[in-house]
Amino acid sequence: MKNKEKAESPVESFGDMVKEFGNVISEIFDDPLLKSKAKEFAKSAEDSAKTLYTRFKDERVKEKFKDFKKAAGKFGNCMSDCFKDNE
Repeated sequence: MKNKEKAESPVESFGDMVKEFGNVISEIFDDPLLKSKAKEFAKSAEDSAKTLYTRFKDERVKEKFKDFKKAAGKFGNCMSDCFKDNE
């Protein structure tokens, strides 16, 4: 199972997701300052995730991340629907 050895940890995955989100938002608004702030935010979020990593196995935390997943999905769908209306 070599793929498992290369799999990202939850902390890395979270950090990558926040970085990607920041990059996409900064590209949407074509704003270098926003991109810089997004990178700072991503680094901060990744550092926070490292601090909280030990809690990722906590059942309450797992449930909150499920809520986060639902909220992110709703946001993504809302934005997609917004653009569909404008086409």
